[in-house]
Amino acid sequence: MKILAIGDLVGEGAIKKLKICLPKIKDKYDICIVNAENTSQGMGLIKKDFEELMKLDIDVLTMGNHTWGKKDIFSFINNKRIIRPANYSEGVPGKGYTIIEKEGKKVGVINLIGRTDMNVLSENPFLIVDSILEKIKNNVDIIIVDFHAEATAEKIAMRYYLDGKISALFGTHTHVQTADEMILEKGTGYITDLGMTGPIKSIIGMDIDVSIKRFVTSLPEKYKLATGEYCLNGCLFEIDVESKKTTKITRINM
Repeated sequence: MKILAIGDLVGEGAIKKLKICLPKIKDKYDICIVNAENTSQGMGLIKKDFEELMKLDIDVLTMGNHTWGKKDIFSFINNKRIIRPANYSEGVPGKGYTIIEKEGKKVGVINLIGRTDMNVLSENPFLIVDSILEKIKNNVDIIIVDFHAEATAEKIAMRYYLDGKISALFGTHTHVQTADEMILEKGTGYITDLGMTGPIKSIIGMDIDVSIKRFVTSLPEKYKLATGEYCLNGCLFEIDVESKKTTKITRINM
């Protein structure tokens, strides 16, 4: 089974980019997972954009530290095709994992958020993922995890922690694609960060001049979404359903 994971959508232009690119690579994947937490004006997700994404060949949307960035989210967060970090405080709306069925196989998708330099009060992702795995491990054929985290060390720690327990782990959040895709000793596929689907001429999706001004002056200049041509970053994980192991990883850049 081939799982396409697409990096953080940054701005509404990312939806347009998906509309162009996904049909071109439709024959390359069976399941598509997209991180959508920065889709609407660069932070959060509104209902209109959610509905546009639902028209595309996307199976699961994952979120992150900007899950609650737009209040619209509360009107659709319980939709079965969107999940938010599972280690948010107990009782918040939405769910932290979902199980989808494709080609007669059940695929579990889990969303986690890191705790290092994320400015989000969250529960321990290592302990939370253990509890979820215990619940679903006998009911699914494949398990995929989106770990939305800032620190590469935290993501790397998670890759070793989950090696052999899941089929693939990919990082999101930093908007810069890493070149460290690998298959671990026990068969788990991994990449530290997928990158972003956002403006090419930008600083992680934001306007260059505004971003530089913040660094030079240390003043709280309001970020502004960059414009211009978009890129699409992602990763394709090819997984053997019988062994539940990743057999091949290919980075995607369009």
